[in-house]
Amino acid sequence: MNGKRPATANTWTDPDDAPELTEAWFVKADLYQGAKRLRKGGRPKSPAPKQAINIRLSPEVLAYFRATGKGWQSRVNAILQKYMQAHRGG
Repeated sequence: MNGKRPATANTWTDPDDAPELTEAWFVKADLYQGAKRLRKGGRPKSPAPKQAINIRLSPEVLAYFRATGKGWQSRVNAILQKYMQAHRGG
């Protein structure tokens, strides 16, 4: 024997440890017909999805929001929404 260990660890688990397949699990699952995917699972589509755009921001503004961590673009969006609501004319 050369003393080498297998390249991968044994990942087998007891089938009795598998999660219960509930209705919620099937709602989130992908739907296939043979090899063709008919529907991708996951969360439902938003009735008003956000749109991807290009916007030019000063380096200071960009650095500030990026430094706040994950979700910084959503925070920029929330601030712009508050500004829009405060300045809606009437």
